[in-house]
Amino acid sequence: MELRVCLDVDDLERAITFYTQGLGLRLGRRLGDDWAELLGASAPLDLLVEPPGSAPLGESRPARRSYERHWTPVHLDFVVTGIDERVRSLVGLGARLERPVQQRRWGRMANLADPFGHGFDLLEFQGRGYDEILAGGK
Repeated sequence: MELRVCLDVDDLERAITFYTQGLGLRLGRRLGDDWAELLGASAPLDLLVEPPGSAPLGESRPARRSYERHWTPVHLDFVVTGIDERVRSLVGLGARLERPVQQRRWGRMANLADPFGHGFDLLEFQGRGYDEILAGGK
């Protein structure tokens, strides 16, 4: 089974720039004027242009797309090195750092929002990464 991640955006060129320059992804294919595939993560990231205010699943749905900061129970975590430099780069490209970079037992984490309102995290593992959480782990 293959996993693909799809993100709605209102500006395809800005989204391509944000994710390629800020996270080091690369443009795979353009699948029309409103769809771009980005590669370089463990799953392809498809950027899909949808207008603000449009209904996600047809006009009968009350929810409307908004590219202001919004919350969703699904978010992306990008594992990076040099988290402080990545945060500076992403903020320079329009991201919002939502709280200071945090030190955790397993490494460091930055909570951000992209220019399209989607929340995402940067993770920089240290030591054994998440295995540091395991009691008695090696």
